[in-house]
Amino acid sequence: MDGKMKAIVKDRRAPGATLQEVPIPKIGDQEVLIQVKATSICGTDLHIYTWDEWSQSRVKPPYVFGHEFAGIVVEKGKLVNNVEIGDHVSAETHIVCGHCPQCLTGQAHICANTEIIGVDRDGCFAEYVALPAENMWKNDPSLPFDEASVQEPFGNAVHTVLAGDVVGKTVAVIGCGPIGMMAVGVAKAAGAAQVIAFDLNDYRLNLAKDMGATRTVNSLNENPLEVVKSLTNGQGVDVVCEMSGHPIAMDQGFKMVTNGGRVSILSLPVKPVEIDVTNDIVFKGITVQGITGRKMYQTWQQVAGLLQSGQVDLKQMITHHFPLEDFDKGFELMIEGKCGKVVLHP
Repeated sequence: MDGKMKAIVKDRRAPGATLQEVPIPKIGDQEVLIQVKATSICGTDLHIYTWDEWSQSRVKPPYVFGHEFAGIVVEKGKLVNNVEIGDHVSAETHIVCGHCPQCLTGQAHICANTEIIGVDRDGCFAEYVALPAENMWKNDPSLPFDEASVQEPFGNAVHTVLAGDVVGKTVAVIGCGPIGMMAVGVAKAAGAAQVIAFDLNDYRLNLAKDMGATRTVNSLNENPLEVVKSLTNGQGVDVVCEMSGHPIAMDQGFKMVTNGGRVSILSLPVKPVEIDVTNDIVFKGITVQGITGRKMYQTWQQVAGLLQSGQVDLKQMITHHFPLEDFDKGFELMIEGKCGKVVLHP
């Protein structure tokens, strides 16, 4: 397909981005071109937009960013046979090599040579995006585009919560940004006895309650460790899902987990974090797990199943919709913390 398209471009090594007209991407023999119908803003996109230390060390402007989307296949390469023109799709955003030790042993989600769309290569804040066909996830056409666009971050929440058993256990979700909210819903759907949500933002804590939190804690007003102690008979929580990346909150997470418990970390602290390894990890005998991306493609199957079953309802945490041209409004809401998930429509 020839011509130009609208796209949000990270155009300089500084805060912000611009809406530009750029060429519609060309596809190779094993790629597809997708017309983007909905694309949602992620915390990673916010890192890039605000140009923090992590993004300064990782991304290389100018390029189109964004990595969460849903759309329709409009072109396919001559070697593509897993999707057809007209299919409704989203995408696994980690493009992996297929031949490193991790890929060869069923752990492609931690491929040593991963490229992430919208981070390491052009992304989906645009009218069209080109991607390898093997990264396509076919959506049920009845799934609304806005909900379909948040499956990728929903997969992060699913991977984090279900990295271990949560049935009948007490789960703490620290940080109630959109993925934290979704983690609350996943933990509740998976049979957690209690889901305690922590944040500093009452707006987002209310959304976490809507998603199924049995107790919400504003850590500015209550002591998280004292609340956990009172809710668990002094034992601590069984599972901590760390979504905040804040050094104080992370330290509290390690202190509130019970002996033999699990701490799964999805957050991306921008600086090194000090943890009492001796007392809060070693002597407690806990399991600490870094979570990156989604298991390919086990997590996507779990995501689809949870949505199909209705056990997790994503509609209530999608709070804002904007045309692509108004992307700055979406990012400002993210910065202010006055939103759940923000969806852009090209």
